[in-house]
Amino acid sequence: MTENDDALLVRRCLQEDEAAFGVLVQRYQKAVFNVALRMLKDHQEAQEVTQAVFVKAYEKLGTFDERFKFFSWIYRMAVNAALNSAKRSRRFIALSAERDYVAEDFTPHEEYEESETGASVQRALMTMKPDYRVVIILKHFEGLSYQEIGDVLKVPEKTVKSRLFSARQMLKDILLKQGYLSND
Repeated sequence: MTENDDALLVRRCLQEDEAAFGVLVQRYQKAVFNVALRMLKDHQEAQEVTQAVFVKAYEKLGTFDERFKFFSWIYRMAVNAALNSAKRSRRFIALSAERDYVAEDFTPHEEYEESETGASVQRALMTMKPDYRVVIILKHFEGLSYQEIGDVLKVPEKTVKSRLFSARQMLKDILLKQGYLSND
């Protein structure tokens, strides 16, 4: 999968090749769903956001600028749609820090500690502003590079680094206040 492949698929879509859009959906639906789920922590709402993102993407394909990555374009739509959905729901954006797996060699005590860590981090992230929360999601849960995060959020890479630094510091301070971390 390359950026050129994506640009070619977009051009084919614009020439009314519906199968080409299906390839884009297959390629990116899991990533779009995952970011929505991590931000909303509601499976059904994440599915609705994912569907809405792809409907909007299809409708707006003519506005896609091939100088940029399709991945960044669709991810930006996903982040914005999840933020809008959370605002409509009048609730904070939840972040799932839970693992989708458990190492088989964890003892019950270690499994408990792992779940407590995730819950503490999630509670701390819930108190942060979305601008800071989203950079943590994209960097630490989605594994995006600084440049990719900048593309998604439409901010310079330097701003991403600055926000991420501030977000990490805020997270540390919150965890210290909660008594989860020590000042050592």
